Amino acid sequence: MTLPADIYPESRSRLPLVAREAMDEQGKRFYDAVTSPQSRTLVGLQGPSGIWLHSPELGERMRAVNQYLRYETALERRLTELAILVTARELDNQFEWTAHEPVALKEGLDPEVIDVVKYRKPTSGLGTKEALIIGLGRKLFRERKVDPETFAQALEVFGPRGIVELAAVMGNYAGTAIMLNMVDQRLRPDQTPLL
Repeated sequence: MTLPADIYPESRSRLPLVAREAMDEQGKRFYDAVTSPQSRTLVGLQGPSGIWLHSPELGERMRAVNQYLRYETALERRLTELAILVTARELDNQFEWTAHEPVALKEGLDPEVIDVVKYRKPTSGLGTKEALIIGLGRKLFRERKVDPETFAQALEVFGPRGIVELAAVMGNYAGTAIMLNMVDQRLRPDQTPLL
């Protein structure tokens, strides 16, 4: 597949990759963090981490928030991944979806739940938590608000901390989707689009 003229082959986006040696000390520290074997980056430098190299201070801060939201919230990891998938689907972000669907499956999210999100099916028959996360995401992204009844039910199920962290996960990944769209981030040739 031929890339558009404004896409750099090494980054697969409209921004080139930044060479480590061209960065200041803060940039090198961030570069090393995202390329180290301990990095939890799903896609390496072809994606958000590579984009953030153009603003290492922002990148370090975003990475810290991302790590917290993916691994340390009050939500179960499979539910965090569900919230990410709902966001990716509601914003039709192929890159984000393709990165996270395999992770969601690995974290134990039922493939039937993934299909409900992917194909925008009704949530009837799903577990309470799953149906609430999908419903909240759909309301937030489609209507830009949540009705009092849905909020009260979510508050009862997830508690105040869970509600705040769920909204933060969705907001963070919506921001990531916007950034990916801005630079027209493309999948690697070996990736199959999953959305």
